[in-house]
Amino acid sequence: PVSSVLEQCLCNRLQADELMAEWVAFSTTKNSLKLSMDTLEQFEHERVSLGVHSLLRSVLAQIYSPQMLSCSCFVCVPVCVWVCVCAQGSQKRALTTPEHPHSKRSAALLASPGLLLSPASFSPSATPSQKYSQRGAKGEVVVTFGAVQGTRWAGRKSPGSGLQLELLESPEDTLHCSYKYMFQRLRDVRNVLTEKIEELGESLRSNFNIEEFSPVSLPAQDSITVLGQVCCDSNGKLNAQSVLLEVGPEQGGQQVSVDLSELREYSLFPGQVVVMEGMNTTGRRLVASKLYEGVPLPFYSPEPLSVLVACGPYTPSDSLTFDPLLDLISIIVRDRPDVCLLTISMFLHQKAQVTETFEAIFMRCIETIVEGTKSVGCRLVFVPSHRDIHHHFIYPQPPFTLPDLSKDQAQRVTLVPDPCTLLIEGVTFGLTSTDILFHMSAEEISCAPGSDRFSRILKHMLTQRSYYPLYPPVEEVNMDYEKLQSYGQMPLTPDVLIVPSELRYFIKDVIGCVCVNPGRLTKGQVGGTYGRLLIQRSTSLEDGKRVSPCLAGQVVKI
Repeated sequence: PVSSVLEQCLCNRLQADELMAEWVAFSTTKNSLKLSMDTLEQFEHERVSLGVHSLLRSVLAQIYSPQMLSCSCFVCVPVCVWVCVCAQGSQKRALTTPEHPHSKRSAALLASPGLLLSPASFSPSATPSQKYSQRGAKGEVVVTFGAVQGTRWAGRKSPGSGLQLELLESPEDTLHCSYKYMFQRLRDVRNVLTEKIEELGESLRSNFNIEEFSPVSLPAQDSITVLGQVCCDSNGKLNAQSVLLEVGPEQGGQQVSVDLSELREYSLFPGQVVVMEGMNTTGRRLVASKLYEGVPLPFYSPEPLSVLVACGPYTPSDSLTFDPLLDLISIIVRDRPDVCLLTISMFLHQKAQVTETFEAIFMRCIETIVEGTKSVGCRLVFVPSHRDIHHHFIYPQPPFTLPDLSKDQAQRVTLVPDPCTLLIEGVTFGLTSTDILFHMSAEEISCAPGSDRFSRILKHMLTQRSYYPLYPPVEEVNMDYEKLQSYGQMPLTPDVLIVPSELRYFIKDVIGCVCVNPGRLTKGQVGGTYGRLLIQRSTSLEDGKRVSPCLAGQVVKI
C-alpha cells in the first residue's frame, strides 16, 4: 500500500496532506474502509471518475437545463457517451435529408469502375475538380532511388500465380478486432512506458558495453551514465532549455533537468529513450557530455518483386469525384505490379452532400479497386487510416472488415491493421498510415549541422523500435498505450519502411532500411504522387554489411 500511495501522489500531483484529506473524505463515506490495495484501487478509480464527471457537468450546463442534469441517468452514463453527447449538443445546425436521394437499388446496378465512382452517384450537385483535371506533368518522375535507368516496372508474376503475402507476426500477436477507448488506467500507461525504457535500455547497455546505469537524482562529483525518457518541462514545445530526463523505477523514477550545451550535436523528441553521460553535481541538473540514441533491430532475410504504394485521399478537396483513384487503377492495369499497398483514407471535403452512408461509399470504393484490377491479378493490401470518417478512430487501428467481398475477390485482398509489418516473398515491409513524420517534425529539436531532418526522424523510429515513438502524441491521435505496446512496436528492422506524410515525398536509405514517403494521391485540389519499388531477393553481404533489397524506387506524379 505504501508504494501505491506514493504512486497516487505522483500521478495526481498531490501533496501528502492533500491525499490524506481525500482519503479521509472517501473512507468516511464508505464506513471507514481499511487501507489495502483493493480499497486504494477503488479510491483511485472513483476519485478520477468524479473529477471527469465534474468537468463534463460544467460543459453540459451550457447545453441542458438544471432539471435534466439533476436526473440520475446523467450520473451513470459512461464517459465516452458523455463526450458524444457534448459533440452532438454543440452542433450549430441539424443534418437534413437530401431532396433527391439516390435509391440503393439504382446504385447497385452500376457496374464499371467509372460509373461506380461517378459524380452523380454521390450527389446531383457534384462537379469534377477543375484543378485536378488540368494538372500538369502527369507521369513525371520526381524522385529516384538506385539504378533506375532502363528499368522495367512491370511485375513478373502472372495473374493468380500464388504470391506469398502474410503478416510477419503470428495471429495471436496481431491486432484483428476493435476495442474500447478511454478505459486505460494511469498505472497501466506508466507500466507500458516503464517497460519500453527497460527494454531499450538493455539493448543500449549491451551494445555500448555499459556496466550499469546510475540514479539520476543523486549528486555525484564524477561522470555518470543514466538511462531515461526525454520529456518537456511544460506543456509547450520541446526546446534546448526545456529538456527533462525521466528515469524508470529502478533508477528512482524521477525527473532531472538536462543541460545540452556541451553536446556537439543531438536530435531529441518527447518520448525518446536515450542514455546520457555527464555530470550531476547537485542532483537536479545533468550536464550531458555524451548521448547514446538507440540501436536498430536486426533485419529479416530478403527476397525479387514489383510493389506500388499509394495513400489517400482519393478525391480532390474541392470535389466528390474519384478521378485520382480511377487514374491510379489505370496505372495499375498498365504496369501490372505484383503487390499494391493502399492506404484507404476516406476523407471527403466538408461541403460534400452525399446521398449514401460513408460505409456504402467506402464499399463501392473497395469494389472499384478490386474489380478494376481483376485483369492484373495483383495482390491488394488495404491499410486503414485515422483520417477515415467511418472506421475505428483509435491508434493502433484494427483492419477493415469486408464481409461483402466474394470468395474470388477475397483471395486477392489482404486486410491489415495500422501499423503492421508485412512479409512479402521474404521481404519485410513496415507500414503505418499515421503521419508520424509530420508529428515528430513539429516536436523534434536538433543540433546537427548538415543533417537531414527526415533521416533523423526515421532513424529515431528505427532505433526506438516503434511505429509511433512520440510521447505524448499529438491531440488528433487517440492513443491506447497498452495496444501500442502490443501491436505498435517493430519486431525487427524492416527492409522497407512506408511512412505516408503531408511532408515532401522521398525515398532514402536510413541505416540500411529503405524508407519511402510516397506522398498522397491528392494534395488539396490538385494531383499528388504515388510510389513504386523493385525488390531484389538477396541475402548477400558486401564488406560485412547487408545489401539493401531495393533495386530501384521512384515517386511519380499521378
